[in-house]
Amino acid sequence: MTPPVFLTEPGDLDSDRVLLSGAEGRHAATVRRITVGEVVHLADGTGTRARCVVVAVGKDTVTCQVRERVVDPEPAPRITVVQALPKGDRGELAVEVMTEAGVDAVTPWQAERCVTRWKGDRAAKGPAKWRAAARAAAKQARRSRVPEVSGCASTREVADLLGGASLGIVLHEEGAVRLSTLEPPEGAFDPGGEIVLVVGPEGGFTDAELACFDEAGAVRALLGPTVLRTSTAGVAALSVLQARCGRW
Repeated sequence: MTPPVFLTEPGDLDSDRVLLSGAEGRHAATVRRITVGEVVHLADGTGTRARCVVVAVGKDTVTCQVRERVVDPEPAPRITVVQALPKGDRGELAVEVMTEAGVDAVTPWQAERCVTRWKGDRAAKGPAKWRAAARAAAKQARRSRVPEVSGCASTREVADLLGGASLGIVLHEEGAVRLSTLEPPEGAFDPGGEIVLVVGPEGGFTDAELACFDEAGAVRALLGPTVLRTSTAGVAALSVLQARCGRW
């Protein structure tokens, strides 16, 4: 049976003995009923993973002895998905499935035609929910790196991301090229190389948004013959890019 995975804070795995406490400690001790002598895997969310043996269990804590430590290399190219805010809890769903599929960063975007608006308390609660979804999905997928989730970006900030990327892509039903035929430029595989993919809202892009992204040098690409929800288009496109880049 595959050992369970628990997340630690960055830097915790520098020590040979690690104490799991808080939510992770309660989950390990109370929910998973981890016992002394059991093998577990710990990941710090920034690329370090460790194979450990449990040496002590408390009410809400588990103490682990590190037996083997590995640092996973950063994926190349880095893939960031700009996700327009979906309705309801579909945003968390989008983050969950994209995390499982290997996204490196997610940027929420409040497009003009988004029904959902992150205002007031939601401006902080929205990203927090997405980060929690990314963290939980990273554990499920046994990832050593938890995707970064930024605050909500403006259209101008999204254009800046596209302009600074090795390859900027906007998913659009009238795209001149198919996403599956796009060839990542050589620079995308260099240190710091990045692909930025923009997924629009249910109501579609406005002409002004598309013009802004065109000016930034983004490529409009067609994913396929069917129209996907904004919450599922990202993971489908990410899967294509993973294969095109050789990450899968």
